[in-house]
Amino acid sequence: MNTDHHYCHKPRCEHSVPFLWPLAAAIELEQKGLEIFTKNMKFLAEAGDIVAPPLPEWATLNRIQLDLDTMRLRDFSIGNGAIDQLPVIIDAPYAGHHATIADYAKGQSLVETLLSAGLSKVVVTDWKAATQEMKDFDIDKYLSEINAVVDDLGGKVILVGLCQGGWMSSMYSARFPGKVQALVLAGSPIDTHAGNGSLKHMVEELPSAFYSEMVEAGAGLMRGQTMLAGWKNMQPGEQYLGKFLDLYVNVEDEKYLKRTEVFERWYENPIDLPGRYYLQAINLLFRENQLAQRNFIALGRRINFQDIYCPLYRQTQKLPILAGEADDITPKEQVFAAADLVGTPSEQIEKRLVPGGHIGLFMGTRTLTEVWPQIAAWLLRSGTAKAYLSDSKTS
Repeated sequence: MNTDHHYCHKPRCEHSVPFLWPLAAAIELEQKGLEIFTKNMKFLAEAGDIVAPPLPEWATLNRIQLDLDTMRLRDFSIGNGAIDQLPVIIDAPYAGHHATIADYAKGQSLVETLLSAGLSKVVVTDWKAATQEMKDFDIDKYLSEINAVVDDLGGKVILVGLCQGGWMSSMYSARFPGKVQALVLAGSPIDTHAGNGSLKHMVEELPSAFYSEMVEAGAGLMRGQTMLAGWKNMQPGEQYLGKFLDLYVNVEDEKYLKRTEVFERWYENPIDLPGRYYLQAINLLFRENQLAQRNFIALGRRINFQDIYCPLYRQTQKLPILAGEADDITPKEQVFAAADLVGTPSEQIEKRLVPGGHIGLFMGTRTLTEVWPQIAAWLLRSGTAKAYLSDSKTS
């Protein structure tokens, strides 16, 4: 047997070229070409992370205080021992994305901002992605579990409702007014027929059967990927071409890449919703506008926002309602309508229109720096956050 291995007249390295062709091609380029090639390879790697990123993570240390059917209640108050303060519940959106938007990243975290301002007991509703066993969960199910959380926390709380969490918090406040010391709304659609938001138009233009068919196709669930595809199709240029053009231009900017990776982990990992809950939201809240019309039945009782008499902040001395100037999802008219519906005296309500769009209300640097610390300071200064024994009786 010949052991000389000269069975091929071509150099051995040429057999590897088909497998290492990018490297071989780069070696043959001039220095400028090599730089372009390297940038292209980095772009492809980063683009892959954008298309299929890992799951989002919480930015702040926390523990799971309660594990319920609908949520994990996350307690961020580790190390803060001020027991004379009422708990602050951040009611995160349950509209197709993870609740980590409330604790998005270091320096861009509502949780971090409220804790830094002196509010010592801050918890977040970490809503669970729906499973087949959850497909028949309805709005009442979620209200009842919020009620369980409130009771577990002592029976009286401050509610901070973000987007969908705002209409849920408003429902709860009207249903159990004695349990809510203060209510803060941010980007929350209350009068869904007001303004000219894109979501409003989508619900108006598509027949009710369309949404029912999507739930049926999802085996009783409203699939997160289906909702995400719908949002992307509403802004195809920005969602497809624009995103990758921006990435290519900034692929050498490590700070840009970090910001993009964090956002895509949240945005590109949607969660499924119970079909029954989703169809109730579409038909009863957005199509029929039952909250603003005072027709919604929650846990067996008709909801009347006049029963909400706690302060509502919108700026400095009063209880807040926040809307974004460029919010196309929940326009300011839908948010500020709460002021005309609640029983809180007008002098105890403050509206605040802030720069930016929808999610910027919860994680935008400017809003977290300029607006939310004012809200926290108001809660502390006014005594609203104090857990007085005389106020412990709940209804």
